[in-house]
Amino acid sequence: MKTARPLPDDFRRRPFTVVEAAEAGVSRKRLRHRSLAALGRGIRSLDPTPELPLSVRVRPFIEVNERCAASHLTAAELGSLPARRQKEGPQMYHVIRPKGAAHLNRPHVIVHRMRLYDDEITLLDGIPITTPERTWLDLAEMLTVDELVVAGDSCVRVPRLELEGRDMPLCSLADLQRMIDRHKGKRGVRKAREAIKLIRVGSDSPQESLLRLAIVRAGLPEPELNVPIIDDGGTRHHEPDLSYRKYRIGIEYEGEHHGDEEQIVRDIARSERYTALGWTEVRISKRHMHNDAKAAVAKVRAALVQAGWRPGR
Repeated sequence: MKTARPLPDDFRRRPFTVVEAAEAGVSRKRLRHRSLAALGRGIRSLDPTPELPLSVRVRPFIEVNERCAASHLTAAELGSLPARRQKEGPQMYHVIRPKGAAHLNRPHVIVHRMRLYDDEITLLDGIPITTPERTWLDLAEMLTVDELVVAGDSCVRVPRLELEGRDMPLCSLADLQRMIDRHKGKRGVRKAREAIKLIRVGSDSPQESLLRLAIVRAGLPEPELNVPIIDDGGTRHHEPDLSYRKYRIGIEYEGEHHGDEEQIVRDIARSERYTALGWTEVRISKRHMHNDAKAAVAKVRAALVQAGWRPGR
């Protein structure tokens, strides 16, 4: 077989649809060449393609399927919502179609046909995707209650403008509740009703959410989230990840980045501030979270008891 004509530069770096290739002047003969892999009817890609962002990989699968949007785990990853990662194997994309739409059976695509309202779809980088609140409700079909709480905490948290370029949450608790009320018979809705009672505004990471859940389930008081320490003179200080102002206890979850040299310096300075303010600092790391976070809960309980807390009070 003769050497194939070069593709337009853009098509060499990503999967593309037959329709857009034709519009760019690529011939049908070229689209049948063995150098191209068929990823399903109407989708082609150079074989192999480099590792690409999910948005680039999923786009053609949305474009060739009318009335579809990315949903479930795919929408969660696109929208940066924490959720269970897909197991190793062929990449599968979750898409949603309105209930009553024609059935689709395509490789690489898991199609969900269910009730879908226009205001439950938005655009992200030009790709139709379920809104954060609808994505959260759909995740109830496949996540545990704790995982759903983690995703919900991420939806309603208020981001820091200087760090993330936005200061508005992805959605509100009221938005999540509206999804539950709107889709009363949907699979997973009972789990969503249980999870929404445990979602809190203020958790900045999945581990902070899981630590809070473990603390509460162990019968300890529920801590506040990212509330600043204000000293007796009214000066505002740093915000512990979790805290008990009554007992002057701050709980800090230290992720992997806390091993950086600059972060270590900041952590030491933070510990010194705790001491100067008369507060107790409880530092939790990944190793404390194993076995249902029993070690983390034990550290928090010990600090509370030392500060005067007693069960049942």
